[in-house]
Amino acid sequence: MRYSAQMQRNLTSSVLVAAFVVSFIASAPAQGPAGGRGQGAAGAPAVEGQGQGRAGGRGGRGMTPSEIRSVPAETKAAKYADPSWKAPRTPWGHPDLQGEFSSDDMRGVPMSRPPAQGDRESLTPEEFLQRARGDEANKFSSVNTETFLRNEYGIRTFGYSSLVIDPADGRQPAVTPAERARRAAQPERGTFSNVVLAGFDNFSLYDRCISRGVPGSVTPVLYGNGVRFVQSPTEVVMTYEMIHESRVIHLGTPPQAPAHASWTGFSVGRWDGDTLVVETTTFNERTATSQNLKLTEWFTRVDPDMVEYKYRVDDPGVYTAPYTVRMMLTTQPNYYVMEYSCHEGNSAVEMGLKGERAYERSVEEAKAKGLPIPERMPRNMDVYSGRAAGPVREIGFDR
Repeated sequence: MRYSAQMQRNLTSSVLVAAFVVSFIASAPAQGPAGGRGQGAAGAPAVEGQGQGRAGGRGGRGMTPSEIRSVPAETKAAKYADPSWKAPRTPWGHPDLQGEFSSDDMRGVPMSRPPAQGDRESLTPEEFLQRARGDEANKFSSVNTETFLRNEYGIRTFGYSSLVIDPADGRQPAVTPAERARRAAQPERGTFSNVVLAGFDNFSLYDRCISRGVPGSVTPVLYGNGVRFVQSPTEVVMTYEMIHESRVIHLGTPPQAPAHASWTGFSVGRWDGDTLVVETTTFNERTATSQNLKLTEWFTRVDPDMVEYKYRVDDPGVYTAPYTVRMMLTTQPNYYVMEYSCHEGNSAVEMGLKGERAYERSVEEAKAKGLPIPERMPRNMDVYSGRAAGPVREIGFDR
């Protein structure tokens, strides 16, 4: 487990041991609060309705949306309410992106659009109410009935039908036959699978606190979705909360591109009006689709509390066509990007390796005594807690 900023916000060290245990029996994120009809936990009113989970799937019962969640949040952005609105400026005159934001408000928006919604980029009023009810229930559950590790949700609901906005159907293009073959040949890795954890190479980059890649580090997952922007006249620096990487975007005349690939690539940016346009290449293929990936990003401050973020993935050896994603990075109450302390709090690698060494010893002991070889039990997430947890929900940590 990793002691993230979220954990530091919500807990003291005196409850960490107890949290290890209860985190694996927490409610599923799309479920409404306990009690179903009538009054939910802590007296919160629950209403009938289908909630929506992180990937847009249908969940449990919803709750009456809060006032801030009652209308699509994008319609409240200053730039959309007043097209003449201008982003604040730095002392040297550049648009000011600086601040601490999160993609938590995007957790109810699916990456690819459900086919029934066709080319619609926005939900109908009925669809939006359904999502808002689910988001409200998920937020309530994460604060009141789950634990610090399981989930963190934002305070707003957006009316986007999908994160993908191009192609027009809002769906990620298919991968090429060559890429399908490459993926099939790749060994399974990570503590969220049942692969044998015999050595370091059996762990994912996430397990090892190395990287979630770009743009993966800002894609909304269970928790740790914060990002901090800091600017100078010649650089913009993005610090991602989870895995605590800082990525430098070079402005103006950039330094010579490195000869070697890296986890987050080499980024060069320029200002186009109020929008920062960034092109990134020279990726390490383990954190991107391939070393040939060209990633183009657009960052636009559209409100004091919102940065519109778009990115385009162009990798013809992997996808049959380019595609573009849009999300809104937003402020959250009392949200601070703090030290993630990933290595310091990482028990997954240690427990995984210790567990495999213990199993190997048990096999040797059984052989020496002429006994049957011990069964290797499914692991799931017990490397984090020492107990089995059942099926693992989608969380996006598969690299």
